[in-house]
Amino acid sequence: MGVVTVSAAEQVVGPARIAEIGEGISQDELQLAGRNHGMPLEAMRYDVTPIGLHYLLIHYDIPDVDPTAWRLHVGGVVESPFTVDLDTIRTMPRTTRRVTIECAGNGRARLLPRPVSQPWLVEAVGNAEWTGTPLAPLLRRAAPTSAAREVVFTGSDHGVERGVEQTYQRSQSLAEAYGDDVLLVYEMNGAPLPPQHGFPLRLLVPGWYGMAHVKWLTDITVIDSAFTGFQQEVAYQLRVDPHEPGVPVTRMEPRALLIPPGWPDFMTRARFLHPGPVSLRGRAWSGYAPITTIEVSSDGGRTWHLATVDSNAPRWDWCGWTWVWEARPGQHTLCVRATDASGRRQPTEQPWNRGGFANNTIQQVPVVVLEE
Repeated sequence: MGVVTVSAAEQVVGPARIAEIGEGISQDELQLAGRNHGMPLEAMRYDVTPIGLHYLLIHYDIPDVDPTAWRLHVGGVVESPFTVDLDTIRTMPRTTRRVTIECAGNGRARLLPRPVSQPWLVEAVGNAEWTGTPLAPLLRRAAPTSAAREVVFTGSDHGVERGVEQTYQRSQSLAEAYGDDVLLVYEMNGAPLPPQHGFPLRLLVPGWYGMAHVKWLTDITVIDSAFTGFQQEVAYQLRVDPHEPGVPVTRMEPRALLIPPGWPDFMTRARFLHPGPVSLRGRAWSGYAPITTIEVSSDGGRTWHLATVDSNAPRWDWCGWTWVWEARPGQHTLCVRATDASGRRQPTEQPWNRGGFANNTIQQVPVVVLEE
């Protein structure tokens, strides 16, 4: 399938649906939640998220790919288009990076009114070790012409979204695609990519929300104009009104999460613990700049305390934080918020958008401290 160049204005698509006030999760959303899964928050205790615990979002079907027949084509407005197989890619310079990836819709289910889609709470994240080869040398080999503007990445997953039949595609500007950290990866946590995470090859764009990391990659096409495919110009846009142009969803906003302390109630996940000093721990990340400050509250956000932040974490790795809380009997609401070096800080109230994207409001964890 070639590069999609139909503009958003020409596509016959309806706006994303918004749930009525009080409307429950539908069977369609439950089906999505069954196919995809978040990372249990207690898994943040691992520096590297085990593959089976890493969050997962699959737009369509998992493609059935024969690695011996698979090929990657690099072409478009270039002087030297070429095609390579997986064995050839594996002979190229190899690098491993620990990178946190978060779904753009993380937190969507907490918005009111609720956008109808994959009903994420706050668990759509993971931090893995990705191994592959830098993209830039392949682009230099293809030699984009002076007309080159963007690079389109095409996966082999195919389906229908809001009435539009499509193969999943996203683009990066030429400058972004040449970035030192952008990789074509074929291993996750030291093992071949599992089918659900993009086997045999996927794109890795550190700092960006998950929609940019195209899985099951088959084609890299350099184009001389702005890419207007569905996933670029229609789906992943911040809009309040369905007819406004929208603002593209790009890098991950700062977010801190708490590893839930104590033990949970089965249904509500409310936490229980004994009184006394409690070491609260968690993780934080931002796609814009390194995390500089973590603040923790034990009274629902009325007062805040500075936590200790691991400032030695590699740039795209989530960083750890700790704060000791003197837990006293009663009901409490634990909150945590992050600030990065660009000055971005998690908001108390999230600006609403129709897609439920980039919702990085502060996490609130109800806990009950039992009597001694």
